[in-house]
Amino acid sequence: MSQRNSILCPRCRKLISRDEDVCPWCGLKHPGRRPANPLWRWQQDPSAIIRPLIAINVIFYVVSLLLGPLNFSGFHNPLSFLAPSNHGLLLLGATGALPVLQLGRWWSLVAASFLHGSLLHLLFNMVALSQLGPFAASLFGVYRFLLIYIVSGIVGFYLSALAGVMLTIGASAALCGLIGALLYYGLRRGGDFGRLVVSQVRGWVVGLILIGLFLPSINNWGHGGGLAAGFALAALLGYRERSAEGPLLRAGGIAVLLLTLTILVWALGQSLFYFFQ
Repeated sequence: MSQRNSILCPRCRKLISRDEDVCPWCGLKHPGRRPANPLWRWQQDPSAIIRPLIAINVIFYVVSLLLGPLNFSGFHNPLSFLAPSNHGLLLLGATGALPVLQLGRWWSLVAASFLHGSLLHLLFNMVALSQLGPFAASLFGVYRFLLIYIVSGIVGFYLSALAGVMLTIGASAALCGLIGALLYYGLRRGGDFGRLVVSQVRGWVVGLILIGLFLPSINNWGHGGGLAAGFALAALLGYRERSAEGPLLRAGGIAVLLLTLTILVWALGQSLFYFFQ
């Protein structure tokens, strides 16, 4: 079988000929035919989803800067350099006890994972996503990855709202979900590779603890909730070595993706409407 004529079966991930009518391993019909599924490319290469996620974060950061006066105090305090206004962040979906429990903006539990409070905040989280994301996506698959990333952010932010955190944003709760999922994977898989994963993840956990102790305005409730949610979701959903992503997982991943995109488009549209009025 030539390399050019071979593909990975979309369902079972076994190497097969592109022109097979039926996958000899799992029975999928026409595995080489590209379906209408918009996640086809990400299903073949789950790590490819990371770049669009980073792009969405950057776009929303730029829009948040346009919705309010810029903060240039970062020349003296790098943590607040180019910080968007609270008004702009609220319009785009900042979450917390105020937006969720008092204003009923439940959709902000999703949108807040794509907002950031300064240039350094954005850069730190996107570097973390570029390092953790491809590895987690390759181990869990694109549908599990979407469920873990988005739902962990929701759980972390909801927990922090219940704990009284009035306003919060950032991808860190969702990123902690990836850390929790990788921790579960390493412990469950075992062996040399599993121990290596646990060792790497332990470094991230220690870093999160230190950041929470020494940096101001860190949402430790969000971090802890995201970490726990990611661990639990990985235990519930499994990973690619254990089982392929079946119809329920595919439907769940597509559902959370569509929900997220709908909320982000809504947040962007209503924010620009208020801005231009």
